[in-house]
Amino acid sequence: MRYYTFGDEPAISPDDFFMTEALKEAKLALEEDEIPIGAVVVCKGKIIGRGHNLTERLNDVSAHAEMQALTAAANFLGGKYLKDCTLYVTLEPCVMCAGASYWFQLQKIVFGAYDTRMGFGRLNQKITHPKTLITGGIKENECAELVRSFFRGKRKGK
Repeated sequence: MRYYTFGDEPAISPDDFFMTEALKEAKLALEEDEIPIGAVVVCKGKIIGRGHNLTERLNDVSAHAEMQALTAAANFLGGKYLKDCTLYVTLEPCVMCAGASYWFQLQKIVFGAYDTRMGFGRLNQKITHPKTLITGGIKENECAELVRSFFRGKRKGK
């Protein structure tokens, strides 16, 4: 496993590094008053797709962070399959996004916070491609707090 170092800071795992990048995307969504979920697609150690929620701006319920990042990655590679790629997303994908991952044939999905209400895991993990590996809970607290604080602010604003 490759580890990333930055100056005098200790080495961090690829999962932590790329989840931090997904969190940057989530913060962009927050700045746009979107639900703060971010995603990146990584292939051979390089980010090839980025996305954050755009459902409000685009008035499109399918404009989830994962869909944005997956489409960008497929465009980058010039093909529809992402067999050697990993999707990093700050919140457990919903059924729609997990289903899309099946068709993209992702190698791996890594997510931050679990979504017990809308996450695909509460239904059936078979919705992803049989060869797709799933890892959850990476930077879980940071990812969850971003979403919780967003909705707390929305409730206070009413």
